[in-house]
Amino acid sequence: MALLAGAEFLVGGASSLAVRTGLSPLVVGLTVVAFGTAAPELAVSIRSTWQGQSGIAVGNVIGSNITNVLMVLGLSAALGGALHVARQIVRTDVPIMILATLVVFVMSLNGYLGRLEGAVLFSGIVVYVIWTVRRARSESVSDPEPPDGIQVVTLPREITQIVGGVVALAIGASWLVDSASEIANSLGVSDLVVALTVVAFGTSAPELATSLVAARKGKGDLAVGTVIGSNIFNLLAVLGLTAFLAPDGLAIPDDALRLDMPVMLAVAVACLPIFFDGFIIRRWEGAVLFAFYVAYLTFIVLDATGSGLTHPFGVVMGVFVLPMTGLTLLAIGLKSIRQSNLRKADSGRTGAD
Repeated sequence: MALLAGAEFLVGGASSLAVRTGLSPLVVGLTVVAFGTAAPELAVSIRSTWQGQSGIAVGNVIGSNITNVLMVLGLSAALGGALHVARQIVRTDVPIMILATLVVFVMSLNGYLGRLEGAVLFSGIVVYVIWTVRRARSESVSDPEPPDGIQVVTLPREITQIVGGVVALAIGASWLVDSASEIANSLGVSDLVVALTVVAFGTSAPELATSLVAARKGKGDLAVGTVIGSNIFNLLAVLGLTAFLAPDGLAIPDDALRLDMPVMLAVAVACLPIFFDGFIIRRWEGAVLFAFYVAYLTFIVLDATGSGLTHPFGVVMGVFVLPMTGLTLLAIGLKSIRQSNLRKADSGRTGAD
């Protein structure tokens, strides 16, 4: 209940604030809402690092980013209807997310994120927020009309809704993470596995609740912007600040480097061809994303429990699922490019006439 109530408050307050400041709901989703829903990840990562559990700190970010795209966007599209993706996200914010993911991966190859690297990452989020807001203000129109479905309220009420929504989301996520972590730890699995599954699901619950509410209200740009913005915040703000504040830096588990970080990078890259396909995440595409999330979780659980099925499941993933996914994404990308070229050609002929 705390998660759903927090999501309702946050979406309402952020949407009203967007209209009042002349910024689009998309920009507020990429900044205000994204930071708010990333707050649980920040709290969990910093706390776990100070307690010497670097596996939770790292796995929390990796797992949350994978969960945000595969589960949050997947379920939002599959259950809430097709999500319309703003062109700005595809052209700028998704490439920024991919670049941030790649930078973190390269920095982590030596198995360690130092305080200097953490400072570099955190400076990236500062630059991103300033650039996003300035770009939006330069493109905004004075005295914008409130979009359909957005109720403009007073500034004190907006602040109360946003702050109250963030607090409710953080409390709800904290309860979920603490309870689920105790259950997972009782099974005797590693901190990294707990973070990639239980903790990542718990800290991504605010993004899921917020995106589902936004999708149900017809604010697809806010739903998608929340996920992309949250992933950028997770990489640059959460991981960067955690590494900077850690007394001895942040150790990166070997298992994360071998499997989970490459999966996080692949998931980020996969957003481009999916989003480019008409700038819409269709219901069936959302179902496919969620199916891959289930497959990823299944592999992690089987591997963590030492099941003999891990090897054949990995073979199936490597020989069939991943190549088929690559071919599917390539086909979608080529289809999108052809459609874009046809639209440009039609536009050129119309202009000539």
